[in-house]
Amino acid sequence: MKNLWDETDCKDSDTLSCCAYGSRLLGGDRSLVLHGGGNTSVKAEWKDVTGSSLDALYVKGSGWDLATIEVLGFTPLPLSRMQELLGLDKLSDEDMMAELSTARLRPDAPQPSVETLLHAFLPYRSVQHSHADVILSLTNVEEGEETVREVYGDSVVVVPYVMPGFDLAKAVQEAWDDQAHSETVGMVLLHHGLFTFAETTRDAYGRHTDLITKAEKFLDGLPEKHKEKKDLNKKAEIALVELANLRQKVSQAAGAPMILSRHTCEEIDNFVNRSDVESLATRGPLTPDHIIRTKRTPLIGRDVDKYAQEYRDYFDRNNERSKNDLTMLDPAPRVILDKEFGLLTIGATAKDADIASDIYQQTIPVLETLEDQRSGYVALGEEDLFDLEYWDLEQAKLRLAGPRKEFAGQIALVTGAASGIGHACAAELLARGASVIGFDINPEVETIFSGPEWLGQVVDVSDEDAQVEAIRQGVERFGGVDILVVGAGIFPSSELISELNLDAWQKSMDVNVTSVSRLFHHLAPLFALAPAGGKVVVVASRNALAPGKGAAAYSTAKSALTQLSRVAAFEWAEHGVRVNVVHPDNVFDTGLWTEEVLNQRAANYEMTVAEYKARNLLKMEVKARHVASVVVELCSDRFGATTGAQIPIDGGNERTI
Repeated sequence: MKNLWDETDCKDSDTLSCCAYGSRLLGGDRSLVLHGGGNTSVKAEWKDVTGSSLDALYVKGSGWDLATIEVLGFTPLPLSRMQELLGLDKLSDEDMMAELSTARLRPDAPQPSVETLLHAFLPYRSVQHSHADVILSLTNVEEGEETVREVYGDSVVVVPYVMPGFDLAKAVQEAWDDQAHSETVGMVLLHHGLFTFAETTRDAYGRHTDLITKAEKFLDGLPEKHKEKKDLNKKAEIALVELANLRQKVSQAAGAPMILSRHTCEEIDNFVNRSDVESLATRGPLTPDHIIRTKRTPLIGRDVDKYAQEYRDYFDRNNERSKNDLTMLDPAPRVILDKEFGLLTIGATAKDADIASDIYQQTIPVLETLEDQRSGYVALGEEDLFDLEYWDLEQAKLRLAGPRKEFAGQIALVTGAASGIGHACAAELLARGASVIGFDINPEVETIFSGPEWLGQVVDVSDEDAQVEAIRQGVERFGGVDILVVGAGIFPSSELISELNLDAWQKSMDVNVTSVSRLFHHLAPLFALAPAGGKVVVVASRNALAPGKGAAAYSTAKSALTQLSRVAAFEWAEHGVRVNVVHPDNVFDTGLWTEEVLNQRAANYEMTVAEYKARNLLKMEVKARHVASVVVELCSDRFGATTGAQIPIDGGNERTI
């Protein structure tokens, strides 16, 4: 492991800033820390408003990621109070966290790490802790403690697995008394990770890199066992309906719609095709912390019902271990290993599914190292894993995210998503928790939103092959399509029928109608598998109900689109799919309304542009956001009994009324 410390980055900084810098170095290495794992601390002076000072422990706060942590992410605590708590013989987790919370010297500081007392005990100013893969490669075998001794001699303290909290701090105290000496540079917690410490963060980080490098050299020097030779032919593209069907079963087991993401690469394909994959992958996670993201074991294959029943049995076997009344978590898998699909990860959001993916893709090479170079992978026992999975302090981490948003776990496809009504609809869906696939011919669609819930794709909707490929990518990213918002469209130049340009007529039909019929055709089987029922909202136009002169190509296309949607409402109702239409008008903050088109339309009505914009009963300008709020509301449960509806959003139009 390369030591990345750059003296110039904290040469003139204070002790806490250097701790934050060193923490980011640790957290930026995915082989050391993933998604909130690990913690760091520094002991330094605290000064209050009177100028009085005391010795304080600044420890990483819950909710902060080491990769991005800043000074404000460390919680200051009076060191003397921490030592008083360490002097107790017993302290429940709940009481410990209450005491730590109460002791915060800065009231707006985050809740301190559950391993705070362990940091307080270690007799060094700076402490760094990671869940390094190579350390787990040493410890997660039958002879784990012996291997650690072989690699490090007596330069580290070795502690058997104890669940984090007060009991771990006391176990470390006991082990420290027996094993520590003046040359001690680190501590290995079996099945957990590595601690290093020194008087400065620079030296604590340096010791971390040194110990990990020793482990890497040891593992590199081990002979490989005979590895299977696999002849993996390039697989045909998977059937999207099969993927959506699997997502539906997972969502049924979870009791709510879930995101299911597919991941493939050579390493994953090799792993899922191992003859021993079921034995190897179902022994348990590398470190217990992963269990809240990946569950205890992945599903091998596609029998979700069997997995769910086995999870219920696991809960029943261990339920009485807790003194509290436990409510079983949903029994759906979070990781699936399948010879055809590869690695599938599941979450209430795409972000959650991505976290499970990050963890499991980091897990695969460690499992293979342990199985192919060592005596075989050994995980913690079921009871220890259950205790952590249902540990209230671990569950609290998940509760910090709050309740699920309205459309969490549901997948929307929005066409015309880069501007105007389509953009406003995509923004509203994202805000209400959906994962969104956005189509648009404008390349800006790829980056117009950011984050794991957004997949923007450059698509000419009149190109069927491009649509099909984009659908495939969207379904492999999220697992299906539940919601469709048809927002893409074009408004041809205003022309009288006697002067009609037939090429413009045909393009209007291709983009405004035919592209949608193809989209409906390809998405129909996916809508039928939507866990919460499919929802389609088509953005047509007031022109479909009340056309005007000079807009034959547009009005006819929107009328045909409306009729297509009505037929879809008839055909898809038996599958629980709702299809509704909105008819906007006077929505001038869209790409359709160029200055040229606006002038032409105003001239057709013998109005000024200002008069044309105010030609509705409410004398208001209808915005894209007004349309989006109605479109997304039509996708909600509040309109669960509505299909085949046509709703004008036009500020009130006399001809429509």
